[in-house]
Amino acid sequence: MRWEGREQSANVEDRRGMAMNAGGMVAGGSIGTLLLILIMTFLGANPAKLMEQVGQQQPQNKQQTSINPADDRDAPLKEFVSVVMRDTEDVWGKLFREQISARYQEPKLVLFKGQVRSACGAATASVGPFYCPGDSNVYLDFDFFRDLKNDLKAPGDFAMAYVIAHEVGHHVQNLLGLSAKVQSMQNRVGKKESNELSVRLELQADYLAGVWAHHAQSQKKILQEGDIEEAINAASKIGDDTLQKRAQGRVMPDLFTHGTSKQRVTWFSRGFKSGDVQGIMQPFELPYDQL
Repeated sequence: MRWEGREQSANVEDRRGMAMNAGGMVAGGSIGTLLLILIMTFLGANPAKLMEQVGQQQPQNKQQTSINPADDRDAPLKEFVSVVMRDTEDVWGKLFREQISARYQEPKLVLFKGQVRSACGAATASVGPFYCPGDSNVYLDFDFFRDLKNDLKAPGDFAMAYVIAHEVGHHVQNLLGLSAKVQSMQNRVGKKESNELSVRLELQADYLAGVWAHHAQSQKKILQEGDIEEAINAASKIGDDTLQKRAQGRVMPDLFTHGTSKQRVTWFSRGFKSGDVQGIMQPFELPYDQL
């Protein structure tokens, strides 16, 4: 991805020097990104609800320390994600104006280390990157990118860009009122049906990530050879079936919450190929077994 030296977002908040006190979550006490992703998948948990429950049990005291830029090993990553966020702002700002006739409200990207408190509650880095509709923030610990590369074998800068674009896709869903509608529907159905709705919402976010990539390339020519393959590889490595099989040696479709590897690749690819914002409802229009 062509990102070096390009304009960065002003909506990046660095909280990596912020730590909760000893009575709260232990700094650096992550149990591993993959593990909690799998636990959430198996239990059919809603990430926002899970973090809210955890947050209710955590004290809110925290202390701030500073990071010396000269000692920041992740300074290049901070620059990279800031460029990606600026690209999402430019693309979605233009799409909202021209195709949705609305003003795009830019989210904030919050960088943290180990644990963080959001409007959705307290969370450790174990949950991976997440979007909180309560404060319209995307939360990211850079250790996830290292896990993505080393543990899940999904390296590459555009694999990381896909992850950010997926979370920003949840912000787009929130702005359009889709997240609230799905949550309302989930409150009226059983666990299996609720998980199926969650899968549709996640595949829609993958589709929106693809739409973003399509227009970012059209507007800014950001892609280099192999970039889309990196995103597709990342999508395939975080499918429910792949994670479940890796953890337990078997697949449990009734507990899917994010979609299979094939589904995630399919919907990202559809969004990238078409760039069609108007196709956003397709994951909710198809029969579940045809996603």
